[in-house]
Amino acid sequence: MKSFDVIGMRTALEEAEKALREDEVPVGAALFLGEKLLWADHNRREALNDPTAHAEMLCLKNGAAALGDWRLKDCTLYVTLEPCPMCSGALLMSRLGRCVFGAADPEAGCCGSVYDLPADPLLHGSTVWEHGVLETDCKVLLNRFFNRKRQEGGLE
Repeated sequence: MKSFDVIGMRTALEEAEKALREDEVPVGAALFLGEKLLWADHNRREALNDPTAHAEMLCLKNGAAALGDWRLKDCTLYVTLEPCPMCSGALLMSRLGRCVFGAADPEAGCCGSVYDLPADPLLHGSTVWEHGVLETDCKVLLNRFFNRKRQEGGLE
């Protein structure tokens, strides 16, 4: 873990808290070029009625626009939950240099839990991933959301 990782993950956690307040699955992400924040966002699938509006996808898209280049090889993405298959694929296609996530996702995580897409040699990926930064804080937000949904009977 690098010294800036906690700062980067705290930025992603602030976004996840926004998602929680908006009744979205509380996942937040922040894309940095060095210590410069390019974009931070949170899940917006419900608000936008867009199945691709994951925090990671929004950061990659808007961060690339801010950078003026779709190649994100010198960037680090901090995300509170392990990326899913769609987001892991986008990390590779953007040539993201590094992804740091907080909590593992044993149901859909594709950076080591269910599958390890960035490590698949057939894809020639170069994205390095690390996990466990502020893991407990990330899990607490997710647990609050899903416990509330279970109590309301609103899980799909």
